[in-house]
Amino acid sequence: MKILLSIRPHRAMRRPVAVAALSLLTMTGLSACGSDPTLYSIAPVPGVAQQGGPVVVEVRTPVVTASLDRDEIVRQDKDYKLGIAKGNAWSEGIGDMIGRVLTQDLAQRLPGTTVFAQNDAVSTKPLAFVELTVTAFNADQQGNASLVGSLSVHGEKSGIGPNLTIPVQLQTHLENKQANTLVAGLSTLTGQLADLAAQKIRALPVLPVLTATP
Repeated sequence: MKILLSIRPHRAMRRPVAVAALSLLTMTGLSACGSDPTLYSIAPVPGVAQQGGPVVVEVRTPVVTASLDRDEIVRQDKDYKLGIAKGNAWSEGIGDMIGRVLTQDLAQRLPGTTVFAQNDAVSTKPLAFVELTVTAFNADQQGNASLVGSLSVHGEKSGIGPNLTIPVQLQTHLENKQANTLVAGLSTLTGQLADLAAQKIRALPVLPVLTATP
């Protein structure tokens, strides 16, 4: 009696080909998911130098609303939704970044003043403080770069001199919706904020620096 064997090569080939195709798709998906975002940071913007005011100023780390305090860049807050700039992120914590650049901007605008950021390794005692609360640091519904919040400038001793707390609403037009255009606009607004803070710092009374006697 003869035994007939039926061999179908095309079926035998299906499993290895399917496995190879699945592996390729998996590797492609992992590569896409694991791709690094483009990192951005605002930059200092030159302004007009101003003389006067306390000789040592500390810029405290700004308080940033939770909706903005994230790695991803918030592109826009519109129609009850936060628009994220996909694939784009801040290079550092947004509060630290704003505080660092504001400090650099102020140091350039106040050449006779030592300006440093909170938590810097500085042993000098500040005679005045700059505090900032940020509720918007993105594009507004009209497509303008927007910096909204409150700015406080005051001396080291409560009750001596004014506590200058003012609302902040700064805007600048954006030519397009690209992430680098938004970051450049926000850099400009941070420079304008530094102009405003420098004016308020100069309005503070200059108290004598007391030194310990031996």
